[in-house]
Parts: sequence; structure tokens; C-alpha cells
Amino acid sequence: MGLLTVTAKGQVTLRQELLRHLGVKPGEQIEVSALPGGRIEVRAAQPSASIEGFIGLLAGRSSKTASLEEIQQAAAKGWSGEA
Repeated sequence: MGLLTVTAKGQVTLRQELLRHLGVKPGEQIEVSALPGGRIEVRAAQPSASIEGFIGLLAGRSSKTASLEEIQQAAAKGWSGEA
């Protein structure tokens, strides 16, 4: 995607197309990881709200499991205001 210039303060500005690719908006953060071979990885620290970001959010947080029927009953209860 081109070259970036390091400033005298050791800072680099990412181009708008890179920030759009990451889905990062002003005020949001990015995460940088050092990789072997003098490389880095840059990614959005908190992905924008999407179903992909939500899936697995609670995975491994509880040892309790529920059947599909129990999940459907809980959802119906919640929608009816009984919860």
C-alpha cells in the first residue's frame, strides 16, 4: 500500500484507506504486536459492532450448558417480559 514516513518523534501516521480497512474511526484504538523478523501486526483493538464481533463473546465464561430448547424458552420468556 505504499511507504509511511517516521517523524523525528518516532511517530507514523496511517493513511485513511488503511484505517478504513481496519474499521477504525477517530477516537478508537488500534493494537500493535511485534512479530519475528522486524515485522509488526496492526489491528483494530475493538472491532466495530458486528455479528462477527459478537459471536463467541461469552465463550468459555461459564461451565453451564443449555439445550436448544432451554435457549428458546429463555428467549421467549425474555421477549414476553417474564424474565
